[in-house]
Amino acid sequence: MPDIVIHVVASALYAGLALHFWYTRWRAQSGSPGGLQAWERSAILIALCLHGWLIWSMLALPEVPRSGFALALSSMLWVVVLICWIENLYVNLAIILPVGLGLAALCVPLVAWFPGRVPATTSFEFRMHLLLVILAYGVLAAALLYALLMAVLEHLLHRTPRQGAAQASGAVLSGPLSNLPPLLALERRLFTLIAIGFVLLTLTLATGMSLSDALFGRALRFNHETLFAIVSWIVFAVLLCGRHLRGWRGRIATRWVLTGFIMVLLAGIGSRFVLEVLLGRS
Repeated sequence: MPDIVIHVVASALYAGLALHFWYTRWRAQSGSPGGLQAWERSAILIALCLHGWLIWSMLALPEVPRSGFALALSSMLWVVVLICWIENLYVNLAIILPVGLGLAALCVPLVAWFPGRVPATTSFEFRMHLLLVILAYGVLAAALLYALLMAVLEHLLHRTPRQGAAQASGAVLSGPLSNLPPLLALERRLFTLIAIGFVLLTLTLATGMSLSDALFGRALRFNHETLFAIVSWIVFAVLLCGRHLRGWRGRIATRWVLTGFIMVLLAGIGSRFVLEVLLGRS
Protein backbone atom coordinates (compact mmCIF):
# COMPACT_ATOMS: atom_id res chain seq x y z
CA MET A 1 0.00 0.00 0.00
CA PRO A 2 1.51 3.39 -0.98
CA ASP A 3 2.41 5.68 1.91
CA ILE A 4 0.05 8.42 0.68
CA VAL A 5 -2.88 6.01 0.99
CA ILE A 6 -1.82 5.14 4.55
CA HIS A 7 -1.62 8.87 5.34
CA VAL A 8 -5.18 9.37 4.11
CA VAL A 9 -6.59 6.28 5.84
CA ALA A 10 -4.88 7.03 9.17
CA SER A 11 -5.96 10.68 9.09
CA ALA A 12 -9.55 9.78 8.16
CA LEU A 13 -9.72 7.16 10.91
CA TYR A 14 -8.41 9.62 13.49
CA ALA A 15 -10.90 12.25 12.33
CA GLY A 16 -13.82 9.84 12.40
CA LEU A 17 -12.92 8.68 15.90
CA ALA A 18 -12.50 12.27 17.10
CA LEU A 19 -16.01 13.10 15.89
CA HIS A 20 -17.36 9.90 17.43
CA PHE A 21 -15.92 10.71 20.85
CA TRP A 22 -17.06 14.33 20.57
CA TYR A 23 -20.67 13.32 20.00
CA THR A 24 -20.71 10.40 22.44
CA ARG A 25 -18.68 11.97 25.29
CA TRP A 26 -18.91 15.76 25.09
CA ARG A 27 -22.29 16.27 23.44
CA ALA A 28 -24.06 13.44 25.28
CA GLN A 29 -25.40 15.04 28.45
CA SER A 30 -26.88 11.77 29.67
CA GLY A 31 -26.42 8.12 28.88
CA SER A 32 -22.72 8.55 28.02
CA PRO A 33 -20.96 5.21 27.41
CA GLY A 34 -18.26 6.26 29.90
CA GLY A 35 -15.01 4.34 29.35
CA LEU A 36 -13.82 2.96 26.04
CA GLN A 37 -15.67 0.04 24.56
CA ALA A 38 -13.78 -2.86 22.97
CA TRP A 39 -14.43 -1.74 19.39
CA GLU A 40 -13.33 1.82 20.23
CA ARG A 41 -10.04 0.61 21.68
CA SER A 42 -9.50 -1.59 18.61
CA ALA A 43 -10.23 1.25 16.18
CA ILE A 44 -7.76 3.58 17.93
CA LEU A 45 -5.15 0.82 17.94
CA ILE A 46 -5.57 0.31 14.18
CA ALA A 47 -5.06 4.04 13.59
CA LEU A 48 -2.00 3.99 15.86
CA CYS A 49 -0.50 1.07 13.93
CA LEU A 50 -0.99 2.79 10.57
CA HIS A 51 0.38 6.06 11.90
CA GLY A 52 3.28 4.29 13.61
CA TRP A 53 4.23 2.53 10.39
CA LEU A 54 4.49 5.88 8.61
CA ILE A 55 6.78 7.27 11.32
CA TRP A 56 8.87 4.09 11.40
CA SER A 57 9.27 4.12 7.62
CA MET A 58 10.71 7.66 7.74
CA LEU A 59 12.86 7.42 10.86
CA ALA A 60 14.05 3.85 11.31
CA LEU A 61 13.82 1.95 8.02
CA PRO A 62 15.72 4.16 5.55
CA GLU A 63 19.49 4.48 5.61
CA VAL A 64 19.00 8.23 5.49
CA PRO A 65 16.18 9.27 7.86
CA ARG A 66 14.27 12.51 7.51
CA SER A 67 13.67 15.20 10.11
CA GLY A 68 11.45 18.25 10.06
CA PHE A 69 8.66 20.07 11.84
CA ALA A 70 5.85 18.02 10.23
CA LEU A 71 7.42 14.69 11.16
CA ALA A 72 8.10 15.97 14.69
CA LEU A 73 4.47 17.09 15.07
CA SER A 74 3.14 13.83 13.67
CA SER A 75 5.38 11.75 15.94
CA MET A 76 4.47 13.85 18.98
CA LEU A 77 0.76 13.32 18.37
CA TRP A 78 1.33 9.59 17.90
CA VAL A 79 2.83 9.44 21.39
CA VAL A 80 -0.06 11.52 22.77
CA VAL A 81 -2.70 9.20 21.31
CA LEU A 82 -0.75 6.15 22.50
CA ILE A 83 -0.61 7.54 26.06
CA CYS A 84 -4.34 8.33 25.96
CA TRP A 85 -5.06 4.80 24.72
CA ILE A 86 -2.98 3.23 27.49
CA GLU A 87 -4.46 5.50 30.15
CA ASN A 88 -7.98 4.59 29.10
CA LEU A 89 -7.22 0.96 29.84
CA TYR A 90 -7.12 1.88 33.54
CA VAL A 91 -9.20 5.03 34.02
CA ASN A 92 -11.94 6.75 32.06
CA LEU A 93 -10.32 9.64 30.18
CA ALA A 94 -12.25 9.28 26.91
CA ILE A 95 -13.21 12.94 27.19
CA ILE A 96 -9.72 14.08 26.11
CA LEU A 97 -9.67 11.82 23.05
CA PRO A 98 -11.46 14.26 20.68
CA VAL A 99 -8.58 16.72 21.16
CA GLY A 100 -5.74 14.22 20.79
CA LEU A 101 -7.34 12.34 17.89
CA GLY A 102 -8.39 15.54 16.14
CA LEU A 103 -4.89 17.03 16.30
CA ALA A 104 -3.42 13.73 15.08
CA ALA A 105 -5.82 13.76 12.12
CA LEU A 106 -4.51 17.19 11.15
CA CYS A 107 -0.82 16.37 11.61
CA VAL A 108 -0.62 12.95 9.90
CA PRO A 109 -0.99 14.29 6.32
CA LEU A 110 1.43 17.19 6.92
CA VAL A 111 4.37 14.85 6.42
CA ALA A 112 3.26 14.17 2.84
CA TRP A 113 3.57 17.90 2.01
CA PHE A 114 6.54 18.72 4.24
CA PRO A 115 8.82 15.64 4.25
CA GLY A 116 11.61 17.51 6.03
CA ARG A 117 15.32 17.36 5.37
CA VAL A 118 18.26 14.99 5.46
CA PRO A 119 20.07 15.61 8.77
CA ALA A 120 23.76 16.40 9.08
CA THR A 121 24.39 12.93 10.50
CA THR A 122 22.60 9.59 10.33
CA SER A 123 24.48 7.91 13.16
CA PHE A 124 22.93 5.68 15.79
CA GLU A 125 23.46 8.46 18.34
CA PHE A 126 21.42 10.83 16.20
CA ARG A 127 18.56 8.35 15.88
CA MET A 128 18.54 7.82 19.65
CA HIS A 129 18.48 11.57 20.18
CA LEU A 130 15.58 11.89 17.74
CA LEU A 131 13.68 9.11 19.53
CA LEU A 132 14.17 10.86 22.89
CA VAL A 133 12.97 14.15 21.38
CA ILE A 134 9.80 12.49 20.09
CA LEU A 135 9.09 10.77 23.41
CA ALA A 136 9.78 13.90 25.46
CA TYR A 137 7.56 16.08 23.27
CA GLY A 138 4.75 13.51 23.28
CA VAL A 139 4.77 12.91 27.03
CA LEU A 140 4.83 16.64 27.80
CA ALA A 141 2.04 17.26 25.26
CA ALA A 142 -0.06 14.60 27.02
CA ALA A 143 0.72 16.32 30.34
CA LEU A 144 -0.54 19.58 28.85
CA LEU A 145 -3.85 17.89 27.93
CA TYR A 146 -4.18 16.69 31.52
CA ALA A 147 -3.38 20.17 32.85
CA LEU A 148 -5.96 21.81 30.60
CA LEU A 149 -8.58 19.24 31.59
CA MET A 150 -7.88 19.91 35.26
CA ALA A 151 -8.12 23.65 34.63
CA VAL A 152 -11.60 23.12 33.13
CA LEU A 153 -12.65 21.05 36.13
CA GLU A 154 -11.38 23.61 38.63
CA HIS A 155 -13.07 26.42 36.71
CA LEU A 156 -16.38 24.59 36.89
CA LEU A 157 -15.93 23.89 40.59
CA HIS A 158 -15.14 27.53 41.39
CA ARG A 159 -16.83 29.41 38.56
CA THR A 160 -18.89 31.77 40.72
CA PRO A 161 -18.48 32.72 44.37
CA ARG A 162 -22.26 32.62 44.83
CA GLN A 163 -22.62 28.97 43.96
CA GLY A 164 -22.31 26.49 46.77
CA ALA A 165 -19.77 23.70 46.56
CA ALA A 166 -22.55 21.14 46.17
CA GLN A 167 -24.09 23.07 43.27
CA ALA A 168 -20.76 23.48 41.48
CA SER A 169 -19.84 19.85 42.02
CA GLY A 170 -23.24 18.78 40.79
CA ALA A 171 -22.84 20.88 37.65
CA VAL A 172 -19.61 19.03 36.89
CA LEU A 173 -20.90 15.59 37.77
CA SER A 174 -24.13 15.91 35.82
CA GLY A 175 -22.52 16.74 32.48
CA PRO A 176 -20.00 15.09 30.15
CA LEU A 177 -17.34 15.18 32.88
CA SER A 178 -19.36 12.91 35.14
CA ASN A 179 -17.28 9.75 34.62
CA LEU A 180 -13.86 11.28 35.22
CA PRO A 181 -11.58 10.12 38.04
CA PRO A 182 -11.29 12.37 41.12
CA LEU A 183 -9.34 15.60 40.69
CA LEU A 184 -6.55 14.46 43.03
CA ALA A 185 -6.14 11.25 41.01
CA LEU A 186 -5.82 13.30 37.81
CA GLU A 187 -3.28 15.53 39.52
CA ARG A 188 -1.12 12.56 40.49
CA ARG A 189 -1.21 11.27 36.92
CA LEU A 190 -0.36 14.75 35.63
CA PHE A 191 2.79 15.05 37.73
CA THR A 192 3.80 11.49 36.90
CA LEU A 193 3.74 12.47 33.21
CA ILE A 194 5.64 15.68 33.96
CA ALA A 195 8.33 13.75 35.85
CA ILE A 196 8.70 11.23 33.01
CA GLY A 197 8.77 14.05 30.45
CA PHE A 198 11.40 15.90 32.48
CA VAL A 199 13.66 12.83 32.58
CA LEU A 200 13.26 12.40 28.81
CA LEU A 201 13.92 16.11 28.28
CA THR A 202 17.09 15.84 30.35
CA LEU A 203 18.28 12.89 28.27
CA THR A 204 17.39 14.83 25.12
CA LEU A 205 19.57 17.75 26.18
CA ALA A 206 22.42 15.43 27.16
CA THR A 207 22.39 13.54 23.83
CA GLY A 208 21.96 16.81 21.95
CA MET A 209 25.07 18.24 23.64
CA SER A 210 27.00 15.08 22.80
CA LEU A 211 25.97 15.29 19.14
CA SER A 212 26.78 18.99 18.97
CA ASP A 213 30.23 18.33 20.39
CA ALA A 214 30.84 15.55 17.85
CA LEU A 215 29.60 17.59 14.85
CA PHE A 216 30.66 21.14 15.68
CA GLY A 217 33.29 20.77 18.40
CA ARG A 218 31.09 22.54 20.97
CA ALA A 219 28.66 20.96 23.41
CA LEU A 220 26.49 24.08 23.47
CA ARG A 221 25.83 26.36 20.52
CA PHE A 222 24.14 29.48 21.79
CA ASN A 223 21.30 29.90 19.30
CA HIS A 224 17.56 30.21 19.78
CA GLU A 225 17.03 26.43 19.74
CA THR A 226 19.51 25.91 22.57
CA LEU A 227 18.11 28.85 24.51
CA PHE A 228 14.50 27.64 24.35
CA ALA A 229 15.55 24.07 25.17
CA ILE A 230 17.43 25.17 28.30
CA VAL A 231 14.59 27.47 29.38
CA SER A 232 12.06 24.65 28.96
CA TRP A 233 14.22 22.35 31.12
CA ILE A 234 14.46 25.06 33.81
CA VAL A 235 10.69 25.64 33.73
CA PHE A 236 9.86 21.99 34.31
CA ALA A 237 12.61 21.66 36.94
CA VAL A 238 11.16 24.63 38.85
CA LEU A 239 7.64 23.18 38.54
CA LEU A 240 8.70 19.82 39.98
CA CYS A 241 10.62 21.53 42.80
CA GLY A 242 7.64 23.77 43.50
CA ARG A 243 5.37 20.74 43.61
CA HIS A 244 7.68 18.91 46.03
CA LEU A 245 8.59 21.86 48.27
CA ARG A 246 5.56 24.15 48.08
CA GLY A 247 2.76 21.82 47.00
CA TRP A 248 2.06 23.67 43.76
CA ARG A 249 -1.10 22.55 42.02
CA GLY A 250 -4.12 23.87 40.13
CA ARG A 251 -3.71 27.06 38.15
CA ILE A 252 -0.08 27.51 39.14
CA ALA A 253 0.84 24.09 37.80
CA THR A 254 -1.20 24.65 34.62
CA ARG A 255 0.60 27.94 33.89
CA TRP A 256 4.01 26.36 34.37
CA VAL A 257 3.14 23.34 32.21
CA LEU A 258 1.82 25.61 29.45
CA THR A 259 4.91 27.85 29.61
CA GLY A 260 7.29 24.89 29.57
CA PHE A 261 5.52 23.25 26.67
CA ILE A 262 5.57 26.45 24.62
CA MET A 263 9.34 26.66 25.20
CA VAL A 264 9.70 23.01 24.10
CA LEU A 265 7.76 23.70 20.91
CA LEU A 266 9.79 26.81 20.14
CA ALA A 267 13.04 24.91 20.71
CA GLY A 268 12.30 22.23 18.13
CA ILE A 269 9.15 22.30 16.06
CA GLY A 270 8.78 26.07 15.97
CA SER A 271 12.31 26.73 14.77
CA ARG A 272 12.04 24.03 12.08
CA PHE A 273 8.70 25.45 10.92
CA VAL A 274 10.22 28.91 10.48
CA LEU A 275 13.18 27.50 8.52
CA GLU A 276 11.23 25.06 6.33
CA VAL A 277 8.01 26.95 5.65
CA LEU A 278 8.51 30.66 6.26
CA LEU A 279 12.13 30.94 5.09
CA GLY A 280 12.11 28.00 2.67
CA ARG A 281 15.41 26.66 3.97
CA SER A 282 16.35 23.14 4.99
